[in-house]
Amino acid sequence: MTADKIVMSPEVFAGLGGGRIAYVRPLNPDQARGMFPQIPPLAPDLELWALLAADGSPIMLADSREAVLMNAHEAELETVSLH
Repeated sequence: MTADKIVMSPEVFAGLGGGRIAYVRPLNPDQARGMFPQIPPLAPDLELWALLAADGSPIMLADSREAVLMNAHEAELETVSLH
């Protein structure tokens, strides 16, 4: 028996939680530059954290997980971690 895969569109993901859910994800500088092209050059070993909307749209970038979580709290967003 195999499980069927359920595919959700970006629009459906964006609507999860009524737009109040975001996820926290660690990024390396190359990944961060792909999501936030306006950032200045960064040290290659720098660990960054992103807050992303349910559909993957970037909301904010910081150099600490705590800063991202604080921003989410202030914006009244429920956060989940990406594993």
